[in-house]
Amino acid sequence: MQMKVETLPNYRIAYVRQTGPYGPANAQAMEKVKEWAMERNLLDESAILLGIPQDNPETTLPENCRYDACIVISRDYPIDDSICESEFHGGEYAVCIVKHTAEEMQRAWAELLSAVHHNEFRIDNKPIIEKYTGEMLNNDLCEICIPIKMQN
Repeated sequence: MQMKVETLPNYRIAYVRQTGPYGPANAQAMEKVKEWAMERNLLDESAILLGIPQDNPETTLPENCRYDACIVISRDYPIDDSICESEFHGGEYAVCIVKHTAEEMQRAWAELLSAVHHNEFRIDNKPIIEKYTGEMLNNDLCEICIPIKMQN
């Protein structure tokens, strides 16, 4: 598995929050964001979408787990009450591109966490995210991004 370290910038995001067990409902939230973005001509090859699980399912009851399906928007893009708005705080991430299938995603999650520890990083206290560009969506690809800090 190829992994690179990348600095993600801060982004202004529009998002839909799904609360409940992680799984198919997360994909439904992402579809809502994509529909919203398509209606506004924001979903092109340069678009950046983020899937951000806000809670650790090992320590949070499934019914309380929050997942934000997001699209990056410009600082001056007008937002109405049809979608939520927030800020994504970037930083250093270990990034791996994977095929966006259930099997490949599951395998990548397991291998990437191990690779992060092998490369003498420690996981930062931020959500692990899935990142997509419009081009990646067209090719069924995804980036898994794990927030990291160098070990001291």
